[in-house]
Amino acid sequence: MTAPAPPSVAELERRRVQRRTVSVLIAGQIVAGLGIGAAVSMGALLVAAVTGSEAWSGMAATMNSLGAALFAIPLALLARRRGRRVSLTTGALVAALGALAVTGSAVLESPFLLLLSMAVLGVGSALNFQSRFAATDLATDATRGRDLSLVVWSTTIGAVIGPNLAEPSDALGRAVGLPELTGGFVIAAAAQLLGALLYATALRPDPLLLALGPHRALPAGTGRRGVRGFAILRGNLAARRAVLATSLSHAVMVALMGMTPIHLMGHGGDLTIVGITISLHVAGMFGLSPVFGILTDRIGGRAVILTGQVMLAAAMLVAALGSQSTQLVAVALVLLGLGWSASNVAGSTMLSGAVPLEQRPATQGTSDLLMNLAGAGGGALAGLVLAGIGFSGLALCLLVPVAVVTVDQLARRR
Repeated sequence: MTAPAPPSVAELERRRVQRRTVSVLIAGQIVAGLGIGAAVSMGALLVAAVTGSEAWSGMAATMNSLGAALFAIPLALLARRRGRRVSLTTGALVAALGALAVTGSAVLESPFLLLLSMAVLGVGSALNFQSRFAATDLATDATRGRDLSLVVWSTTIGAVIGPNLAEPSDALGRAVGLPELTGGFVIAAAAQLLGALLYATALRPDPLLLALGPHRALPAGTGRRGVRGFAILRGNLAARRAVLATSLSHAVMVALMGMTPIHLMGHGGDLTIVGITISLHVAGMFGLSPVFGILTDRIGGRAVILTGQVMLAAAMLVAALGSQSTQLVAVALVLLGLGWSASNVAGSTMLSGAVPLEQRPATQGTSDLLMNLAGAGGGALAGLVLAGIGFSGLALCLLVPVAVVTVDQLARRR
């Protein structure tokens, strides 16, 4: 039996660069996760406080998702032209500006400026989504899901700690004269600035530019507001199914998670309870992502997406039946995070594998655009549904998009 040929020098170099790339992306996600975790538990509460209405609270998640959608394609096209390093650095700098603008808007007590600033801060979410795709630029088919999921997992460290900084960061903000609930956004700004410095100095060589090699020239039509990405999706069933799964799963997650702080505070909870609950949710979102990545590589994305939908359905039922119990709401949020993680990791991996390398940035940007638009819609409707039929009613309504993804994944391939 002939022994396998040793890897070439070029292959060894590719592996080395890939390991370095994944390590840098992991470090960047840890830092960014700290800022996002500190801000996410405060956003809905701050909007409700400035506007004076809980009905507007869902606009925090909505504007964040709209901002992420707005920046998704520009960041992807910037990556295609200048590489991941320039794109990720730019995104982190803009996110830091958005976090500072949120604080300034609260000082001015301007709802319009606050919501606009939330949208600018949303570029941080677009940046995180692009980071997971950056991990696949030099990955092989056998390791794509694992490498992507390791970057997703790394967000856990900062994002779990972040919500628990809600109380101390709020106290620190008040001590220096900032309005209540704004301290977490100062932490988010500092974290994004640190992330920008990391990407600018350490993400060398650039993984996407190295992977593209002689194909670095832009295909015709790529630069026209992502139209090429939509055209690719129209002609690729596997890519469309991956995008539908990630988009609707994200909408479900944003809708229920965004309304949880308002629900808990309205039932006697405080910032500590909110912080612990969101921390558990974020742990579910990212903590087991490597498991889902490895399973995607081994048994396929379809099976992992269906597993995610089962967990999302369980989360909705627990939330609906246990809405009066802080403990059961926390259980529902953990299941919500796990279901989102399985669907996001598997769907993102499927999307990267379904299109050629030179088409990936445009397709990935379009996918993130659609995913974040779905999240924005879910967040916007969630506030109205919460005000109308309560937390339990909201959870039951969210079973509909879960059913849509399940049916689509079970449908016979054409």
